[in-house]
Amino acid sequence: MPPTARTPHPIFARCYAALAPLSEGFSGPGLRREMLAGLRGRVVEVGAGSGLNFPHYPSDVTEVVAVEPETHLRRTAERAALKVGTPPRLLVLSGVAEQLPLPESAFEAGVAALVLCSVDDQREALRELHRVIKAGGELRFLEHVRGHPLMGTAQDWVDPCWTRLAGGCHLNRDTEAAIAASGFEVVSLRSIKTRVLGVPIPGPTLILGRAVKV
Repeated sequence: MPPTARTPHPIFARCYAALAPLSEGFSGPGLRREMLAGLRGRVVEVGAGSGLNFPHYPSDVTEVVAVEPETHLRRTAERAALKVGTPPRLLVLSGVAEQLPLPESAFEAGVAALVLCSVDDQREALRELHRVIKAGGELRFLEHVRGHPLMGTAQDWVDPCWTRLAGGCHLNRDTEAAIAASGFEVVSLRSIKTRVLGVPIPGPTLILGRAVKV
């Protein structure tokens, strides 16, 4: 599969680039900082989107190679990278998570933020992350997953329609299990309920965690 093979969603990409920064006001920046805290060295980020993680990388990170397949989002990420001082050095590449244009064991860590819900092949994307991360390196992730029990059933019903409208996003993936099955050991994990103004509301459950390549 060539790096540009992912089905394009240009309308969704433009909507996402415009609206995602507004949604950050609910909890995004704090969760992104928590996800990235303590990273160092070279980091690969898959599905970088419009570059919302870029300002939150700690100074011990020397380089971030951000891979994004969608043209509009990638150009937005490139502009976002120019606004961030160094370190880290930020390099934005075209590519898909399932076939990273990167060498084996080249990175101290990988980052996946709200992207493993949308990749065409979650298992292959995680296999690629495992390939490019060094032994003992980390995978940091912030993802929405299937809720339990009634919410999960509702997500199963809604998912086919939602996926078509939301750029390939799936509401009901068991991403924690997929990470554990791909050669990573999950060493920390917490679930975060969807909240508005501090009040829990029905919606996808977020998981924030850290896994180590074994």
